[in-house]
Amino acid sequence: MVELLLLLLLLLLPFLLYMAAPQIRKMLSSGVCTSTVQLPGKVVVVTGANTGIGKETAKELAQREEKHLHILINNAGVMMCPYSKTADGFEMHIGVNHLGHFLLTHLLLEKLKESAPSRIVNVSSLAHHLGRIHFHNLQGEKFYNAGLAYCHSKLANILFTQELARRLKGSGVTTYSVHPGTVQSELVRHSSFMRWMWWLFSFFIKTPQQGAQTSLHCALTEGLEILSGNHFSDCHVTWVSAQARNETIARRLWDVSCDLLGLPMD
Repeated sequence: MVELLLLLLLLLLPFLLYMAAPQIRKMLSSGVCTSTVQLPGKVVVVTGANTGIGKETAKELAQREEKHLHILINNAGVMMCPYSKTADGFEMHIGVNHLGHFLLTHLLLEKLKESAPSRIVNVSSLAHHLGRIHFHNLQGEKFYNAGLAYCHSKLANILFTQELARRLKGSGVTTYSVHPGTVQSELVRHSSFMRWMWWLFSFFIKTPQQGAQTSLHCALTEGLEILSGNHFSDCHVTWVSAQARNETIARRLWDVSCDLLGLPMD
């Protein structure tokens, strides 16, 4: 009898999970940007806006009538790439996920200051908890793991955000890092295992539209200026790892990034 009940349970489990999936997904993606702020005469730059979260963020912002640079959303990213380098010779994860955004932000910073109040949003990940900044192996040439390389770059996003907030204090430019959640996007295209996992648990994974909500929240919500430098998930401030709170590492990463990009260390 017990064996029969267990068999029935196993047979029913996939069906029950299927039926419960909408509620579970809703529970796991509770953050929704509720701001109704319009942006007449504003300009927003969203990197990586061709697919996934970036596309959904850009679509939502485009409906708010932006016309001139007040918001920069550093969203472009790669994940679990085989070891390779950018055209500039940087390891792909650190080059695309961190240094590219670092340079773009630097190039646009004066315009953002002139347009103040303005905001910078850096898309990071919960994966930053597994990240470490190995200054002796920043380019992954001594040892390399595709999954950890992604985690390291996401930690760099948070450290960059916090150091940027410290440097921009009083300028009228505020900055935030966000964890969008586990999102159904093309980010996992380099990993067959991750694509399989995303397919297997697709009912519980956020849609790109849901994944864009925290970025939109940090870009649009009024009164968020006092939280500059904080990390957000599901439209709320959330905890970061001890590494991500290390000011010494953040300042050193800033200097090393400037050196790699040929920028002045101010």
